[in-house]
Amino acid sequence: MNEIKRLLDLKSYQVLDTLPDKELNDIIEIASTICDTPISLITFVDDKRQWFKAKKGLVINETPRADAFCKYALTNPNDLLVVNDPLTDKRFNNNPLVLGNPYIRFYAGAPLVSSEGHVLGTLCVIDNQPRNISDSQLNALKLLAKKVMNILETKKLLAEQNNTIENSSIRLKKLSDQAPGVIYQLEMNTEGKMSFTFLSEGIKEVHPYLDIEDLKKNPEIAFEVVHPEDVAMVQETLFSAFTNLIMWDIEYRVIATDTGITSWHWARAKPEKKDDGSVILYGTFQDITEKKKYIETLEQIIFDISHVMRKPVATMMGLTGMLDPNHIDHHTLSDIIQHIQNTSLEMDTYLHKLNKAYCEKKLDYFSPYNGE
Repeated sequence: MNEIKRLLDLKSYQVLDTLPDKELNDIIEIASTICDTPISLITFVDDKRQWFKAKKGLVINETPRADAFCKYALTNPNDLLVVNDPLTDKRFNNNPLVLGNPYIRFYAGAPLVSSEGHVLGTLCVIDNQPRNISDSQLNALKLLAKKVMNILETKKLLAEQNNTIENSSIRLKKLSDQAPGVIYQLEMNTEGKMSFTFLSEGIKEVHPYLDIEDLKKNPEIAFEVVHPEDVAMVQETLFSAFTNLIMWDIEYRVIATDTGITSWHWARAKPEKKDDGSVILYGTFQDITEKKKYIETLEQIIFDISHVMRKPVATMMGLTGMLDPNHIDHHTLSDIIQHIQNTSLEMDTYLHKLNKAYCEKKLDYFSPYNGE
């Protein structure tokens, strides 16, 4: 037996020093009834003690490992330990639990064997007078011991799955908190009441003036900061998404309550109907004010290129149309060349201004994604 591995295996079940368990209490009641004993226990043995997860007929919760009958079962996963009269057994005749309370005079224990093959403890029955135990009673103890381990294995598996889910949730939250804007789950129950079941940390930047906990409980608070001209549109499209199970995709204006500054927000979400009739929107919303300005700048550049730049281009085209290689004097040619130079300089100056404006807006738009 590798005691270090056995102790690690025992620790993995996270059973020591836990609260009583009804299923296990029921099993020791059955064991006592079948074997007709006043005491029955489910014990686990660590490096220093024998601890009772379930007990009947005893007040104490543990004993030193040195006094435990169960320690002799740790090396025999296939055999029951039966002691018909401890006073006649040199292993136990000086044991404090034999010479003193609870005055053990009979002991039978079935090993609790883990999936790794380690004996973690026993399901045992105890009497205060010497006696024998039948084969059918021993078989019942074996079956009950297996039942105990089935219960523990199930609880261990559930704990591991919950731990995996929790770790995944933590990782997902860390990732979502770094995403631009806000990632959220917005639920509407069958009575039409909404609540945020998830909000990423981005909400603190997008809506720094709203109380986050209040917003989670009552999402309609967010309507209070929507531009008055956009409130009806936001509400109608949101409720339509919930009712008709369609994508919610909308741009709207928001007014900061502390500064009165208007900004643009974009919301997008996909609905999903649950078995209980409620609907959840899985989505995101972002402050797109800088994006709007960036797009407006690009549109202005396109407009300027197609309209403002037409004038100097038309001027040059007119000047070149005046060039008749057969009838042009030196003075006229000099004037035309001067006009072309002035027009070219005007175009060059304006193109530099356009490029500067474009670069400034590009920097403003992309700087949030560069950690600035």
